[in-house]
Amino acid sequence: MIFDQKKDGSCEILFSEEEIKIIKKYKKLYLTQEFLRHFSNNLVNITVEFNKKFDEKTKKLLTTGHEIITNKPKK
Repeated sequence: MIFDQKKDGSCEILFSEEEIKIIKKYKKLYLTQEFLRHFSNNLVNITVEFNKKFDEKTKKLLTTGHEIITNKPKK
């Protein structure tokens, strides 16, 4: 998966064909210990970069709970 952040601070997560097949078949992604470690390391790095592009209102948002409701993708 690739995180592609736009200049306005929004981001697209792009999945490979193999990842799409797995999601379609199992309705989830399984993250091994090693994958989760690399994923979390990368997520920390891109989080720093993401925050640089957020406006001040977005930077102050707080998250409660574990579920995040997403909008439909823009084409």
